[in-house]
Amino acid sequence: MDSLEYRCYEPGDEAAIVEMWNECLHRDPITPVRFRHMVLLDANFDPKGCRLAFADGRLVGAVYAVRRQLPMHGTELEPDNGWITFFFVAPDYRRQGIGTRLMRDAFGFLAELGRKHIFFSSYAPNYFVPGIDESSYPEGYSLLQKQGFSKLYSPVAMDYSLVGYSVPEEIKALKRQRESEGYTFALARDRDLVEVIRFAADSFNPDWGRAIREGLLRGLPLSAIHIVRERGKLVGFCMHGGYEGILERFGPIGIDPSQQGKGLGKIVMHDCMANMRAQGLHGVWFLWTGETSTAGHLYKKLGFHITRRFHVCRKSL
Repeated sequence: MDSLEYRCYEPGDEAAIVEMWNECLHRDPITPVRFRHMVLLDANFDPKGCRLAFADGRLVGAVYAVRRQLPMHGTELEPDNGWITFFFVAPDYRRQGIGTRLMRDAFGFLAELGRKHIFFSSYAPNYFVPGIDESSYPEGYSLLQKQGFSKLYSPVAMDYSLVGYSVPEEIKALKRQRESEGYTFALARDRDLVEVIRFAADSFNPDWGRAIREGLLRGLPLSAIHIVRERGKLVGFCMHGGYEGILERFGPIGIDPSQQGKGLGKIVMHDCMANMRAQGLHGVWFLWTGETSTAGHLYKKLGFHITRRFHVCRKSL
């Protein structure tokens, strides 16, 4: 066996990490720019959590563990939790204990910081995938199981082709009906921003508020955000392009629970998709929803189809 060296990330390792990542994680390739933005520039990045294995100077494995140093929302640092967001071992170096050693080093890093639970890989904001894609990476899923991870739930990714899309007549009729009842559907304006960011973060998920704020700071136009009001009161929103500036990536979408059952989600989703098609986009996709959730049922009724399935996993230390 070649001489193996295990160490933490050091400046200059980036190119080797990206190159081996793309060789190993073939369904989830990455660019140097994306690695920079999602890992190196993450406020929670700690070089000690990025564990690397080298064989005679060649990178052959990596595991990245992270914990919060900057709160996601308010003052919440989730002091009991840590995350692993990616790992890989070169194909010709698998089944030699490299992945196991790297995982244990990552566990040690998080344990020393007092973490009690480790998740793969539901870390907001900078997750690459929601969890492990068993069909694409069966060896990876097996490694997680051997290291004591158990499956919590299995979100799905869905896609919808916009080629030939037009708003269905029944949606147009439903929208007219709701408008006659006092609902308004409009593109966001500056006056809406404080309210919609707070609504998204407080009523649904802190990451949703962050996605809106950071998307706009990145240059996302206000026309990518759709607002629903009932007699002036904000009751829903929908957007695209909020994550990493990828315009075809849909979401988030949120309708006040007290307003559900009126088709507002369907209306605003079709408004958004019509807007996307008018921009020349050819598809809509999102990375994470519960297949049997309210949103999941809505997407399937609209014609979205499941393209990937992930397992969110957790291990207790």
